[in-house]
Amino acid sequence: MQVIDEATLRARVGPASALDAVEAAFRALGEGRVTLPPPMGLEIAPVGGEVHVKGAYLAGAPVFAVKIASGFYANAERGLPSGSGLMLVFDASTGFPLALLQDNGYLTDLRTAAAGALAAKLLTAEPLGKVAIIGSGLQARFQSRALADVRTWRQLVVWGRHLEHAERCAAELAEHLDRPVEAAESAEAAVRDADLIVTVTPSRVPLVEADWVGDGATVIAVGSDGPDKQELSSSVLERADKVVADRIAQCVELGEIHHAIRDGVLSRERIHGELGQIVIGEVAGREGRERIVCDLTGVGVQDAAIAEAAWRATCSETPPA
Repeated sequence: MQVIDEATLRARVGPASALDAVEAAFRALGEGRVTLPPPMGLEIAPVGGEVHVKGAYLAGAPVFAVKIASGFYANAERGLPSGSGLMLVFDASTGFPLALLQDNGYLTDLRTAAAGALAAKLLTAEPLGKVAIIGSGLQARFQSRALADVRTWRQLVVWGRHLEHAERCAAELAEHLDRPVEAAESAEAAVRDADLIVTVTPSRVPLVEADWVGDGATVIAVGSDGPDKQELSSSVLERADKVVADRIAQCVELGEIHHAIRDGVLSRERIHGELGQIVIGEVAGREGRERIVCDLTGVGVQDAAIAEAAWRATCSETPPA
């Protein structure tokens, strides 16, 4: 079994290959070519830590993968990153382990951002006017960079709970993207008049209210990957013309859809469809001036796809068919 370190993975796997892998993964999901177990969540209550275990097998792939990712949000007080993790790649013909991808959460960040970019490509019109990023952490940076590969915009604003963090994030993105980026003083100021709103926080209370979201806006909710997390008021989904899930069976158990159903403002039957169904053309994406909410809770098929792409990019030999 090969052990691939983070530096090698960062050098050989980037946003373009991640987007290709994630789009192929959702296509396979839409076509029913995926074996996908439910995710496992583990909370480490004394320190506010969380661990997610996800994995999948795409039919015909030479490998399958299992991912373990953690989020320990008090780590900042220790001068440590909040996220970490690794991925394990196995030979799909023998079950033997082939590689340990010691990515420290990099591949998870990459595939999460790729899913957001894919949703934006399918559910927004080009070009965008104002784009609002709710959150100023690492994923805010990944999402903004991935979005820049699929869409252009007139204005990008970033909001975070701490203005100085948002200002730092905006400055870094402005330098990386070579275009203006502003920090907003409030979530409402960021969201109002935005064509696209991307939420990327671990919040457990709603940050975005329905009255702030304009007609024709797309909201891509990324942060709520657990049953207790919530970034959108349930009324945001109630007033949406279309509600899209990355995986319906998963979103009714956790994420924004879960909360809206619990609050009695959304039914499973009102969910427009899954991202994979839009990729394959089974259901429509954006159709004119609609208010759309896309709930991205993170699906194991994304991890299997990015792990295979990383394995191909870093390991020289392919297992026998």
